[in-house]
Parts: sequence; C-alpha cells; structure tokens
Amino acid sequence: MAVSPRKPMAWTGEIYRRALVDALLKLDPRRMIRNPVMWVVEVGSLLTTALWIQALAGYGEAPPRFIGMIALWLWFTVLFANFAEALAEGRGKAHAASLRRMRKVTQAKRLREPRRDAPYDLVPSTELRRGDLVLVESGDIIPADGEVIEGAALVDESAITGESAPVIRESGGDRSAVTGGTRLLSDWLVIRVTADPGHGFLDRMISLIEGAKRRKTPNEIALDILLAALTLIFLVVVFSLWFFSDYSARAVGHGSPVPVTILVALLVCLIPTTIGGLLPAIGIAGMDRMIRKNVIPLSGRAVEAAGDVDVLLLDKTGTITLGNRQAVEFIPAPGFSTREVAELAQLASLADETPEGRSIVVLAKERYGLRGRDSLPPGARFIPFSARTRMSGVDLDGLRIRKGALDAIES
Repeated sequence: MAVSPRKPMAWTGEIYRRALVDALLKLDPRRMIRNPVMWVVEVGSLLTTALWIQALAGYGEAPPRFIGMIALWLWFTVLFANFAEALAEGRGKAHAASLRRMRKVTQAKRLREPRRDAPYDLVPSTELRRGDLVLVESGDIIPADGEVIEGAALVDESAITGESAPVIRESGGDRSAVTGGTRLLSDWLVIRVTADPGHGFLDRMISLIEGAKRRKTPNEIALDILLAALTLIFLVVVFSLWFFSDYSARAVGHGSPVPVTILVALLVCLIPTTIGGLLPAIGIAGMDRMIRKNVIPLSGRAVEAAGDVDVLLLDKTGTITLGNRQAVEFIPAPGFSTREVAELAQLASLADETPEGRSIVVLAKERYGLRGRDSLPPGARFIPFSARTRMSGVDLDGLRIRKGALDAIES
C-alpha cells in the first residue's frame, strides 16, 4: 500500500509578515517577563537607547555612534528571539484557522421544555449555554457539545474524529455524548448542552494547537531555572564591576568608571541569551512537527516521548480502510435469481440514507440497470432506516420488504 505524503505548508510572505507583527507585540514587558533572560536583554536595550538619546544631546558617557550600535544589536537580539518564536507559532495558527472554519454558526432549536414535541425557538448556536435543551433532527448539524437525554440516532463524526463510519448515539449508557459540528444522519435527538461557547471540544483542540496551554516538560522547567539562576549571578557580577571601577578611579585620582553601555553589552554576552531566546521556539516547533503528522500533543513531555517512537500502529476504522460498508455483490439463496435479490434489496434500501443503503441502490442500478423508485405503485409506503429499529424497507400491495440487522429481521 502506497501512501502519498502530505504537501508541507509553504512559508508564504503572509506568514513572515504576521510573525514580524507578533514579534513587535511580544515586546510587551508583561509578556517578556515569562522569559527572564530575554526580559533582561530588553531592559538593557531600553537603557542603552536612553543613553544614546542622552549622548545625542551632548551628555553621553561614550560617543553616540558607539552607544547607538550597541542599542541596535540589543534590539536586534530581542526581536530575533521574538520573531523565531512567532514564526514557529505561525504554522500552528494556520492549523487552528482551518479548525475555526469548521465551527459553523448554525441555527439551533432550543426547546422550552425537556421533550421532543415541546415548542422551540430558533437561536444561533453561539447563544447556547450549559444546560440548554436543543432538538436535532435528521440532516441537522449538532450545534454544541452535549449529552443525549432522549432519542437514538446515527451521527456522522468524521469531521471531528476521522471515523468515517456513522456511530449510534442514544440516551443513557456510555454512548450519550455528542460533539458540536457533527451531523445527524437519521432520527432525532434531544440534547442537553454541556459546554458554554468557547469551551467545547473543538475549542480545546484549537487552544492546544496554538500552544496557548502547552505544559513544559521537567527538562524545560529545570533548564528555565538554570538560565534564571545564571542570569541573576552574572547580573550581580556585572553590577559589581561598576562599583569596583568607580572605586579604582577615585583611589587613583584619575579616570572614570566603566561606561554602563559596555557593562550592558558584557552582561548580554555572559548570560545564556541564545538558549533563552530560542528555547520557546524549539518547544513550539516540536509540537508543530507532531501536528503535521495529525497528532495533537497535550504537553511538551509527549513531544519528547515521540522522539523515541519509530513505528505507530493505529487500529482505527478509517485510518487505512474506508470504514463505510459498501455493497459489492448480490448473493441469492437457493430458488432465487441474483436479479431478483438485487431488485428487492434496492426497494428495501430506497429509504435508507446510510452509506450502506446508498451503496446497495447504486450497485443494483449500475450492475442491472434497476430503477426501483420509477416502478413503484402510487400507494407504496417507505420505512426509513432508524437507529432504533435498525431496519428499512417499503410496503406495497400487501407485500412487506425489509432489510436490516439479522436479529432485527428475525424479531
């Protein structure tokens, strides 16, 4: 079996422009304080910029050109670190945008009482709150995450789970949970909403992809502590140099203390600026590599564990198989012809809107040219497929034709 690789997302100019804007927004000190190393570099950039302006006014401790070059390099360091992090987040944001397009604002039937025949109001799905009751009928999109309190139906969850085969959802038991954005294929359900807007399953997936709630691994936490400790130590050392130089100049009687600009430059060279600046980008890039493989990691530890995985086997319908059952052949019982079986199976499947039922109708039409709906008498009564009966069929001229699960047919 050959698998064609997915084409990687192109690094377009839009991604670079967005990353540049995000890099400027990340200069907010309230955000930079989360990374102590780069926060110190940003404070140094602000300090040298102020000294450069002072030097332009004629009161500088060093030539304006020298201070300006130091300030320029410091700002470049901060912006480069922010740009690298923003660029790593760019692909994740693109994946999140594709998921946001799945969040369709649909009209929900909000019930006034907890029963199917109760009056309802049509409201946008964004107005639904936890505890609201909604009625979903065949063909409708489930407006929000919830729990089935009445009814049983087939639900197409392929858009969320990748499971191509419809699943049964019914009240009670462990099959009562439904997800917003999935589609009802048959029957009806009364659903109690269990998540407010912005807190549903799809919203949690988006927040994970964007990395907003990424949990650091123990190695990252230990490295952060080490970087913060080294920064504090070198900050004390460099801060002490100014007092020693000032004392020496006073003791000798000539000279001046070491310029603050040079001390700031020395501090940035001593502290682990490169590691502190690129560490967040490395973590986000690791999560992005897993997302490109359609795996959403819940933490940085999962990313580290994935580095030891060589082969991943997924025993799930729809991964390497189609999942939907498709009719491929009509096999008659003794005493019947294949064409007779095809004709009866097609008649019994005309009211079955599941992939299996549609495939029977198509197979009988393509192989034998049968068009059962055109030959039915006016009084024919269709029996649609339902998750409760697990059968479909048609009644015509005293003849009852049924197709469905074996135990349902026997009973």
